[in-house]
Amino acid sequence: MDFLKDLWGFLKVRKKFWLLPIILTLLLFGALIVFTSGSAVAPFIYTLF
Repeated sequence: MDFLKDLWGFLKVRKKFWLLPIILTLLLFGALIVFTSGSAVAPFIYTLF
């Protein structure tokens, strides 16, 4: 959780709030690939990319 506090502090001080949607999108896609890698849904997810 300390990393998230540091990241939020960086975004707030440097006024880089436009980075937040990019970071969240990358985390969402990463979680999607990790959680569906071992399931039967994986071939359908990989065809989207």
